[in-house]
Amino acid sequence: MLNIALCHFRVGETDGVSLEMDKWKIILEKLGHNTFYIAGSKGVLNNVEIIEELYYLDANNTKIVENAYVKLSSFESEQAFKNAIEKDAKSIKEKLLAIIKKNSIDIIIVNNIFSLGWNLSAGIGFMNAIEKCNVKCICHHHDFSWEREKYSNPTFPFISEYLKTYFPPNHPKIKHVVINNIAKNELFKRRGIESTVVPNVFDFDNEWIVDNFNNDFRESFGIKPNDLIILQATRIVERKGIELALDFVAELNKNKHKLIGKTLYNDQLFDTNSEIIFLMVGLNEDPTYFKKIWKYANQLRINIKWVNNQINHERSEINNKKIYSLWDAYAHCNIITYTSLLEGWGNQFIEAIVAKKIIISYRYPVFDLDILPMNFNTVDIGNTYSLKEDGLVEVSCKIISDAVNKTIDLILNKALYNKSVAENYNKGKQNLSLEALESLLKKIVNDEK
Repeated sequence: MLNIALCHFRVGETDGVSLEMDKWKIILEKLGHNTFYIAGSKGVLNNVEIIEELYYLDANNTKIVENAYVKLSSFESEQAFKNAIEKDAKSIKEKLLAIIKKNSIDIIIVNNIFSLGWNLSAGIGFMNAIEKCNVKCICHHHDFSWEREKYSNPTFPFISEYLKTYFPPNHPKIKHVVINNIAKNELFKRRGIESTVVPNVFDFDNEWIVDNFNNDFRESFGIKPNDLIILQATRIVERKGIELALDFVAELNKNKHKLIGKTLYNDQLFDTNSEIIFLMVGLNEDPTYFKKIWKYANQLRINIKWVNNQINHERSEINNKKIYSLWDAYAHCNIITYTSLLEGWGNQFIEAIVAKKIIISYRYPVFDLDILPMNFNTVDIGNTYSLKEDGLVEVSCKIISDAVNKTIDLILNKALYNKSVAENYNKGKQNLSLEALESLLKKIVNDEK
């Protein structure tokens, strides 16, 4: 039995990394190990060791990011800036060493702290702590700095050196895990580092249904029982390509007459009062992009709702108001748009498979390489986009039109709809389940080949 800490900037939230760590924790405990979290914030969870400097939205780190990748504006000199980074790194190192000692940690599993360069001090501090103690480290990389425009033009050579040295580090105490084959190939090409591919997975034994807690979900948000809900479950950031989902919904609205008077796959009659609702439940992490999306949706006359203030990692009740889980949204929706332009893997794609809903999907590079060969049934909107003058992206009108026609065929044919989602579920359970993760983690933790 080992004591294992899973580390990230945040836990207990609905972002992909937090959700994936929860799955690793379940499997590691099933294998007989003790686990807990180290993070900058604990979300809705307990049993979390907090290092304040790791907080994803830490004001000091936000300032460092601006000065490292945009321009020097908050420090009097390059040296003063470097000193500030290393001061925080020292604090993180000492706090991490204290947590390792207090909990007799054998292995730390570090999620993205060594990957992106988002928190330079954290990467340096964690590496210095690992070198000073006997703990083993598994780096779980979801994204890399070279995949993001944000990190492509450091303001000083020493920032570039930090990225080369710590993001990620090449060290005998550290094993590396990536979530797709593109990342595996690039990590070896750029850093000479070998890694193991562990794709995102999900608990396929979960059943997300309408129950006594969530049966008022639609009513809470002013949605009628026979309205059609198009769910966008991702966070709201530019790379999620949400405008492609809006183009799909706008085209579906134009074809709404094909649905009126028809009974849908879920036995609901779509009548003249029925509406098509575009429901966003994710965190708004890009206010500028959010405004663009909202404006664009209004231009297209889309009934758009953003309900993140009532959606959380887990169900709860605050001030006599229900807080629903992300899974409640999946239970009530009819169609899921998954239009990301770039992903490390695709949590929402697997969630849509588990929810047994049809998926409108854009084929980003990892999708084409790692997911497409599994032959899931999706409504495909291609793998090529163009950039518009307003900074949003688009695919051809014909692709969107064809996707809408295919979707209408599915939602009007109960047998076809159920066959499509059942096949997806079975393929997902075979390839992307917790059981698949268990066999991989057993080897990684036990140093097996």
